[in-house]
Amino acid sequence: MRKGTSPPGADTEAHASQWVRGMFGRIAPRYDTLNHLLSMNVDRYWRARTVRRMRAVLYKPGAVALDLCCGTGDLTIALSRGASSARIFGSDFSHPMLVRAGRKLAARSLPSRIFESDALALPVRDASLDLITIAFGFRNLVDYRAGLRELHRALKPGGIVAILEFSQPPNTLFAAVYHLYSRRVLPMLGGWISGSREAYSYLPESVRKFPGAEELALEMRAAGFSHVEFTRMTAGVVALHVGGVTAP
Repeated sequence: MRKGTSPPGADTEAHASQWVRGMFGRIAPRYDTLNHLLSMNVDRYWRARTVRRMRAVLYKPGAVALDLCCGTGDLTIALSRGASSARIFGSDFSHPMLVRAGRKLAARSLPSRIFESDALALPVRDASLDLITIAFGFRNLVDYRAGLRELHRALKPGGIVAILEFSQPPNTLFAAVYHLYSRRVLPMLGGWISGSREAYSYLPESVRKFPGAEELALEMRAAGFSHVEFTRMTAGVVALHVGGVTAP
């Protein structure tokens, strides 16, 4: 498995992290519009399906959930709406993204429990969370294995992690069409609307370099997660990985 994301020109993990943080800060104003447009609104379905899969945890009395790499808060909002009594928190290392997330939560009269943090060094106690979700942010970590270890550390015994991430379509013909779209159309359209062609060239390239669903599942098991499984969606464009933490 690749060590972590590798933006253009970033020769160290610190530089890579700085580059990714700056990139997301620049595209934050148009991020939601582009997510819905470039996915043809299918991203809403992916998040809704993730929430349904996590329903048992969200209805657990006193449960505490963290939506990590929450961006502008779309999954945080969906989790909050799908929860019965769980407390839902959101965290991201991009301040401009969190500002927009806070506004969206307030507009929907939902609790704004969001904070700024690095996914590789979460400011939470060991074994303190029942659920951690990450939607389309895991592949941007500078160290995937360290990220998995940190998620495992923060989860209680019986806790669950759900990683929703882009993947490699298994069908060869569909994969060819998808890669043509992501490498030609997406950078042009995304760059034109956001004003940052660089960002929308990096994002599909980060998907292309990211490990496939099977490899990520293996790495989750190596990090200590049990009962690891994944579900492909939309012909394998994305995959939802779920893993648990067992008692020591």
